Amino acid sequence: MLSFILRRVLAVIPVLLIVAVLVFGLLRMVPGDPAAVIAGDAATNEQVRDIRERLGLEKPIPVQFAIWLGRLVQGDLGQSFFFKKPVADLIAQRLEPTLALGACALVLAVAVAVPLGVLAAFKQGSWIDRLVMGLSVMGFSLPLFVLGYLLVYVFAVELEWLPVQGYARIADGFWPFIERLILPSVALSVGYIALIARITRTSVLEVLNEDYIRTARAKGLTDREVLVGHALRNAAVPILTIIGIGLAVLIGGAVVTESVFAIPGLGRLTVEAVLSRDFPVIQALILLFSCGYLLVNLLIDIGYAFLDPRIRY
Repeated sequence: MLSFILRRVLAVIPVLLIVAVLVFGLLRMVPGDPAAVIAGDAATNEQVRDIRERLGLEKPIPVQFAIWLGRLVQGDLGQSFFFKKPVADLIAQRLEPTLALGACALVLAVAVAVPLGVLAAFKQGSWIDRLVMGLSVMGFSLPLFVLGYLLVYVFAVELEWLPVQGYARIADGFWPFIERLILPSVALSVGYIALIARITRTSVLEVLNEDYIRTARAKGLTDREVLVGHALRNAAVPILTIIGIGLAVLIGGAVVTESVFAIPGLGRLTVEAVLSRDFPVIQALILLFSCGYLLVNLLIDIGYAFLDPRIRY
């Protein structure tokens, strides 16, 4: 088991290196000069050139990458071009809102989607099955920003049940913290719920048709014992897989959600950094998101080994 985990951890290192190379190279190919953005529209060519030299953008790209990678290995994420602050400090200031939003959306999605998928599979062909699958298609097709503004209009503007926008830190009180996360979490999790519910239904349906399920029913086990003790456990591997893959939905959706609900998190920082061509911030954020994605998938790989001992190769 330990060797299995060690192999998975070591496999993460080349992936992160490839991500670093691609991010660094692609950003240099994108139109737009950070120095020109910083200097402003009225700046002369000499002023723009001076800023480029000060930022190190005049050096060859391989040299820039070597310098950045050397600092990255030492834990230095660099200095923001636009905010004039260390990138690590910017990320630390914006980390809590994004973690809180992502955790709430993840818990909500799994808690709602898995039971819905199991119920749809158990009631295959019934109106419940058709309703769950119809809602799943609708949830996955509805643009996140449209759903976000719709939730704000209904529950914040018309009914006045919840705040319109903003974020409250957990240190300011638990209820204000949760109150401002309800609408963003629901908006962010809807597409994720639709994805997990559909895969859960498919996986459980395949298991319910196996011979050992018929044997369990013939032995007199209740539907609940069959579903929880046999079907769901054996269908858990593909469900865990889609939870890990679907994490990209949360990461991408956080950018839109934080913009709609004015949450000062990493998603909003990403938008600000892209608009200002702030290369060090963009590079650090993409690496951070990649690390988070790989970490969750590593935990899911470890979960496979516990659910199915045959995977421990």
